Amino acid sequence: MINKKVKRRNNFFWIYVVIFAIFLGIFFFKSSFSNPKKIDQDTFFDILSRGEIEKIIVKHREIVHVYLKKEFLSSHNEMNRNIIPNDDSFNPRFIINTHSLQYEFEIGDLQFFQKKFEEYKKKYNLDTIIDFKNQQEYTITKFFFDYGIFFILLIIFWFFIFRRIGAATGGGPGGQIFNIGKSRAKLFDENDNVKITFKDVAGLEGAKEEVQEIVEFLKNPQKYTKLGGKIPKGALLIGPPGTGKTLLAKAVAGEAKVPFFSLSGSDFVEMFVGVGASRVRDLFEKAKEKSPCIIFIDEIDAIGRARGKSSIAGSNDERENTLNQLLTEMDGFGTHTNVIVLAATNRSDILDKALLRPGRFDRTILVDPPELNERKEIFRVHLHRLVLSDQIDTDFLARQTPGFSGADIANVCNESALIAARKDRSKIENKDFLDAIDRIIGGLEKKNKIIKPSEKKRIAYHEAGHATISWLLEHAAPLVKVTIVPRGRSLGSAWYLPEERQLTTPEQMKDEICALLAGRSAEEIIFRNVSTGALNDLERVTKQAQSMVAIFGLNDRIGNISYYDSTGQNEFSFSKPYSEKTAQIIDEEISKIITEQYQRAKNILKSNEKKLSMLANELLEKEVLFREDLKKIFGKRPFYDSDDIVDNMFKTNNN
Repeated sequence: MINKKVKRRNNFFWIYVVIFAIFLGIFFFKSSFSNPKKIDQDTFFDILSRGEIEKIIVKHREIVHVYLKKEFLSSHNEMNRNIIPNDDSFNPRFIINTHSLQYEFEIGDLQFFQKKFEEYKKKYNLDTIIDFKNQQEYTITKFFFDYGIFFILLIIFWFFIFRRIGAATGGGPGGQIFNIGKSRAKLFDENDNVKITFKDVAGLEGAKEEVQEIVEFLKNPQKYTKLGGKIPKGALLIGPPGTGKTLLAKAVAGEAKVPFFSLSGSDFVEMFVGVGASRVRDLFEKAKEKSPCIIFIDEIDAIGRARGKSSIAGSNDERENTLNQLLTEMDGFGTHTNVIVLAATNRSDILDKALLRPGRFDRTILVDPPELNERKEIFRVHLHRLVLSDQIDTDFLARQTPGFSGADIANVCNESALIAARKDRSKIENKDFLDAIDRIIGGLEKKNKIIKPSEKKRIAYHEAGHATISWLLEHAAPLVKVTIVPRGRSLGSAWYLPEERQLTTPEQMKDEICALLAGRSAEEIIFRNVSTGALNDLERVTKQAQSMVAIFGLNDRIGNISYYDSTGQNEFSFSKPYSEKTAQIIDEEISKIITEQYQRAKNILKSNEKKLSMLANELLEKEVLFREDLKKIFGKRPFYDSDDIVDNMFKTNNN
């Protein structure tokens, strides 16, 4: 029956199309009769002299319409078939004309034309009639009788097409126009083949445990309710972009054997007033019908932004109405409905507090960037699809990508495959992964960039200074490689393998500041002046020293005071949370820390100036140096306990 209905609807659709085409053809066919062929006055008087014209009508003292006698129509049509025109006035549509109106032309002086016409009429003894019409040819009544029926049929045709489109889209008459207030959520149920499960979500063990418990709530609610517990109404996934919030929701859709509604927060936003609230109501009505089920709203900050923050009155009324409706629907659920709302955002600080309270979103699940072991698992998930060399070490790759999110790791794997293919390799090697990481972090290599020899020498000493200090300081990160090949916006760079810490001491932060200032220190020692190449270093140094003094309370003069605002309420405030005197002390202490570490870097480099020059000359010759090259110059790192382990990690890569 369903197939017959669909077929019948298609048949009606084509019938309407054919009817419309017929009426359209009749309209244009009819219009062709009112367009006679244009001639000049000499041709007209030539035809007039032969006595073939029945009458002429002069319209508005400018245009003359020529009507032929019936016995001469066929000969003129035959003549028009054989004429090959030399101008654009010929129109082949006039070949099929059977009406007596055949020609028209323009006149300049009406009196002169009328006098000449009377002379020809008298000379050739003609009975041709001349008539004049100056009034409007078309009246409203005549236009209606000529074209009104066509337009009425056209309106009826589009009405039926409109209804058919509405029926085809499942929204009844009117289609999408009348469905504008309906929810755009995509429904996943047992009939959909959702292949992503919790096994495909590497890492995120804590988040998976909480989300998996929500799925269990829906599968077996009696297990929890028999002890008096209530099923949570909502869970909010919070974390930086790319950490796997949406992927986790997809895994819920794959694991849960209940209907799963998925949509974005922007799907509620529309230019029409009241549409957002209407879509929220429709979404929750559908969810109640499918209960038990899950609703997932991605990027909920599109509608969940805190109310009353706008400076323009009434500018956010529509978004606030949508949020109010969402709050009402979530709070209106009873425990027996078994509908859970999952939402994801990376801007939890701007969400309305009424949205975050228990009873709406009972759980807040933090999805952090993956740690070392979690990155190993993520690499294993993405590496199994790649053709890899036998020497690929996931532990090495995980250590090489600190701070990378799951999306970043997926991008590294894909980029390494592209790099290996570009180099015509049959398998992906460790170097391809390192090149991919360099490409993502630093940008594309610019080996053809023109650099003066004097500038290249300064760059070499600058990067050698970074490498020297980081090698000799206790808390500096282990060096991976140092290069003077331009990449992205940088003219050279030193790559490190930073230690992943949960806590940082003042000594560690000072060593990092000293290593960042080493590039400019080396320039001053060798060239007796400095350049603008340390911009990025100075920016990072200033932020690091500022955080020590004003945020972490690691300065003796300021004391155990922090001016950090975790709520974000003072983000756009023009007033500082401290006095002018305190601001002056903060500036002095920041400058003091930077000055001390800059002088410390200069002292270390001066005592190792010979080795610094050797390293810079090696860089000028090879352009890229690795850990083994630095070990030949400086020896083994004096403070790093795990130096042998790090060397083993990079041994394969160096080869």
